[in-house]
Amino acid sequence: MKIGVYGGTFNPPHLGHLISARFAMEALGLDRLIFMPAGDPPHKELPQGSPTARERLAMVELAADSMLLPGRVEVSDMEVRREGKSYTADTLSELHEQYPQDELFLLVGTDMFLTLQNWKKPEVICELAHLTAFARTQADTGERLEMQGKYLSETYGARCTILQLPQITPVSSTQLRQRLERGEGREYLVPGVYGYILRGGLYGSGADLKSLDHEDLTACSLSMVYAKRHAHILGVAQTAVELARRWGADEELAFRAGVLHDCTKYLSLEEHLDICERYGLALDEMEVGSAKLLHAKTGAALAKHLYGQPEEVCRAIYWHTTGKADMTKLEKIIYLADYMEPNRKFDGVEDLRRLCGEDLDGALLLGVRMSIEDLNERGVPIHKNTQAAMDWVLEHRKG
Repeated sequence: MKIGVYGGTFNPPHLGHLISARFAMEALGLDRLIFMPAGDPPHKELPQGSPTARERLAMVELAADSMLLPGRVEVSDMEVRREGKSYTADTLSELHEQYPQDELFLLVGTDMFLTLQNWKKPEVICELAHLTAFARTQADTGERLEMQGKYLSETYGARCTILQLPQITPVSSTQLRQRLERGEGREYLVPGVYGYILRGGLYGSGADLKSLDHEDLTACSLSMVYAKRHAHILGVAQTAVELARRWGADEELAFRAGVLHDCTKYLSLEEHLDICERYGLALDEMEVGSAKLLHAKTGAALAKHLYGQPEEVCRAIYWHTTGKADMTKLEKIIYLADYMEPNRKFDGVEDLRRLCGEDLDGALLLGVRMSIEDLNERGVPIHKNTQAAMDWVLEHRKG
């Protein structure tokens, strides 16, 4: 198996890193790629005010997850956990012990490649890994890289490959940090990483989380969930706006409720319970043991207390999983948008979508009925509020 090892400070991890990683996987035929954030880099001092190693690790995890290649792309905390300087020779030795039958490829930038003989134990590095240098510009592929590759080969027996990147991200990490401090630069980051930076106030970003525009609020929400959930969240926000337009609800509130409705989806049960205790949320017997039910309540709590959203938005998030009796128009819209956004595929979803444009309460009745039928088929208890929603819609339509 071919395993690529892509190290660096990743301060922060940006689109250039991801473009390089994906290109290397294709060009070298890598079976796996391991991002390896440095804990304490030996070759340069981190700028004052840089995020902690754990924060940089978290950002790399979000960036790697955005590649949507589970099982092939992963992030290692090996160097973050290791005490002292993060020496590549030590990392490769440890990886070689873990994967003795596999071929390691060390992925480095031009500057690192040109100074590799000055690293700790370059002979060990060259023995354990195939060196792969990223050439950022046409000039990088010139005589200096060829001479360096020849020198490393003759001196240490290195195996070297130069990869000319097809796409260049026109910003350095230093420039990007400066832009972030000015409230710029989000176009060079995947949304999850940018949202993490905003939520943590990293790089002097200093955003007011209670006054975010659509793009920044979306980034913050996406930074809290796995990338596989992003399409659903964006689909719900889009569908909620369309339904609000159709039925005369507030499109701004619909968007905000839609984009935040699943922001706590992947928290552990313990984390959900901590949020409920912190904000004094009352729980019934079913909710205490169900993260699936709790994410609506904890999402509403963070929408209110972290992101400063209006009460109508928070209530729509609060009820989007179970529904309830006598729902407001916005609550119905978020409940239905969550159920039938464009990425949903199940028997009857097209009927539900059609009905949403013709009869909102009729669509709500169908949605709740389908939900109850699904829960019954899977042997899952029906929450009392879901049954109350069904009973209320039936009574309301009868009247």
